[in-house]
Amino acid sequence: MISPTSTALRYAFAGMIALAVAMGIGRFVYTPILPGMMEELHLSPADAGWIASANYLGYLVGALAAAGGWAHGRERLLMLSGLGASTVLAALMGLTDAMVAFLIIRFLAGLASAFVMVFMASIVFSHIAAVGRGDLQAWHFGGVGLGIAVSAAMMAVLVTEHAGWAAGWLWSAAISACGFVVVALLVDEGPLANGETGPEPALPKDRSLLKIIIAYGLFGFGYVVTATFLVAIVRQGGGSRVFEAVVWMVAGLAGFPSTWLWQKIAVRIGLYVAYALACFIEVVGVTASVAIGGRTGPLLGGLLLGVTFIAITALGLQAARQLAPMAPRRIFAVMTASFGLGQIIGPVAAGFLAQASGDFFLASIVAAGALVVSGAITWSAAPKSP
Repeated sequence: MISPTSTALRYAFAGMIALAVAMGIGRFVYTPILPGMMEELHLSPADAGWIASANYLGYLVGALAAAGGWAHGRERLLMLSGLGASTVLAALMGLTDAMVAFLIIRFLAGLASAFVMVFMASIVFSHIAAVGRGDLQAWHFGGVGLGIAVSAAMMAVLVTEHAGWAAGWLWSAAISACGFVVVALLVDEGPLANGETGPEPALPKDRSLLKIIIAYGLFGFGYVVTATFLVAIVRQGGGSRVFEAVVWMVAGLAGFPSTWLWQKIAVRIGLYVAYALACFIEVVGVTASVAIGGRTGPLLGGLLLGVTFIAITALGLQAARQLAPMAPRRIFAVMTASFGLGQIIGPVAAGFLAQASGDFFLASIVAAGALVVSGAITWSAAPKSP
């Protein structure tokens, strides 16, 4: 007889692998591959920003679509479809060099990653909630950092072999295919029924909830500039190809335990203060990546980006769920829409600023400003003690 706890562990591990494939690789492998694409295909920073934003637009559309009731009972099928599509689309990126194709493929990849994110979360969280192991959420979210670290190791090997940018996409697809098989074998059913029926109520008209929604959009704008262009910043600063991969690996390794770490911090200092503190720490990293020369700035940027951005994503959703406990799917959709708008605007704005100014300094400072405001707004939204 298999114990419910071991089943919950199996699903948490499957969630980690799924997020590693769909998010860590599917969404973020673009960052370490981008400098090679810009160099070999003569893409401008604005072109690179449009490609990134197409992916984030796909994620927004996919997350909003996935929040609807039509998917009930099909969660496992849709999650595996998203995971398979993410694999195929990574391969297609390595088989074309046309800008229009890049935009379409990355839009569809964003859609696929959103399906994995939403449906895998509903499956994993239902199984870990059934045995009271909410702490296993940290393993699930750690998959994003794991995928980033794996893709960085892959790029380090490819650059030492002098492989072109297309090889990065094709090898990403090969690694993703292995992850797909693992997840398909581990996840043998959809989410456990929780007895809820009928539509969710409207969101409460709450000032704190509105603040959290706005702050989350500003965070989406603020984090995504460094998350998209960090390795391009290293390339522009004359760093070696291996050092580019090292910076991205630092971000991934720091991201892997970050949700667990920040959940512990949130228990001690409160959810809202933890969110704000993480934003302020990320500001240091975003600024350091462009303000401190040599290897120190990019390494600090990678470290502080990794140790904060996945956790802030989780903390923001957690705060919103606390303020709208009766409408978890609805608030997830609204928060994702706000976050999605921020991260769609971010790369385009940063690309144009970088093109106009000649480097990513101004774009990164604007992003840091958005993170400061996001943290301040969230801090002000904290419930006041009686």
